[in-house]
Amino acid sequence: MNLLSIGGSDPSSGSGIQGDIRAFSSLGAHCLSAVTAITAQNTSMFGGVEPVSPGILGEQIKCIMADFDLAGIKIGMVYNQDIIKVIHRTIRKTGIPIVVDPVVRSTTGGVLLERQALKSYKKLLVPLATAITPNQEEAGILAGVRSHAKAARIIRDMGAKNVIVTGIKKGGKISDYILEKDAHRTISDTLIRGTNRGSGGVHSAAVLFCLASGYGMCDAARFAKQAAHESIKNAIKHGRGLPITDTAPITRMLLGAIHRIMDARGISGLIPECQTNFVHSGPNPKNTGDVLGVAGRIVRVGNHTVMAGQVRYGGSKHVASALIAASKKFPQLRAAANIRYSESVVSAAKAAGMRVSVYDRSREPESAPSTISWGIKSAVSGIKRPPDIIYHTGGWGKEPMIMVFGITPDAVAEKITRLIDT
Repeated sequence: MNLLSIGGSDPSSGSGIQGDIRAFSSLGAHCLSAVTAITAQNTSMFGGVEPVSPGILGEQIKCIMADFDLAGIKIGMVYNQDIIKVIHRTIRKTGIPIVVDPVVRSTTGGVLLERQALKSYKKLLVPLATAITPNQEEAGILAGVRSHAKAARIIRDMGAKNVIVTGIKKGGKISDYILEKDAHRTISDTLIRGTNRGSGGVHSAAVLFCLASGYGMCDAARFAKQAAHESIKNAIKHGRGLPITDTAPITRMLLGAIHRIMDARGISGLIPECQTNFVHSGPNPKNTGDVLGVAGRIVRVGNHTVMAGQVRYGGSKHVASALIAASKKFPQLRAAANIRYSESVVSAAKAAGMRVSVYDRSREPESAPSTISWGIKSAVSGIKRPPDIIYHTGGWGKEPMIMVFGITPDAVAEKITRLIDT
């Protein structure tokens, strides 16, 4: 998937074009870029900004569009009216998802949108937005009101199809307010204290990735919220000032492990009839929306495998439910995948020293709310160490299955590749 980022250059790589390259790459997309301005800044201070000429910006965008099939465009820092006019003129007829991420000032204090450019911004860029993602302060500047809900409606009336107002703090929570046509909803998470560089860019990049992948606004907003939250939790202090968000490390680890097993010779022999999913979560997942998985499956195509769908939170129900059930007793288990059952695979796992557990689906009570959750809970109830494998031999209309668990996605991939030749 090719995604274009139009924005400013940040030499500290905390935000801007460099931040988008990190964010899109972590999601498995190829990031193309068109630079609107050069900034001088680091994690402690802002030195200055100089816009590129409108002509060279237009040529950047035209060259990219002539060579690449774009799935979506993100617009970040634009700085002045001339830049805004060029962007509007060159992309207004593309017909692909466009996410507008308003950038008014940097976290280190620099002004990144000239005051006289605000009118052009609202007239020319906001109407291009499939989704616009201002934080609470930016929404107030665009709309001229303090209420985030009222600001979202005003911005929608400027022409944006969907509005997400981020960073609404109340008590110990931080929330995003989503306005989709006339429907609105709020999604919240625990507030992580402190200031960082890059979380807004991670959020808008994740929104575009989901919309370009064909997901609806609600799913895109939920995924982006979780991706931004994870990036803040994993922020690293590279310089002497603010920490820089580590872009979606959970996503990056899962995609790496998926490609590892897909590249393994003979993996197609372990893909079951229902196909394979591979999941990964942060600590203590409460529901499937907290678990990253393939929205689709890893499917067998002849002697090869392909990932049919993108990774997103809530992308798996069955394997994600298995991971949640297992992690309730063994919180260190953070990844899982399902593979084809056979007696030889189970025997090989035991011979390799893997810890193997089993459950009998015929014993499942009718009152059990979830077959997989009941089964995994049953399988781990009598053991004291986390299992590598849990399996069942099927039931009426149910395919027998093996679940492989691990502390990390790489640990799961390593166990699966050891079983390929059995």
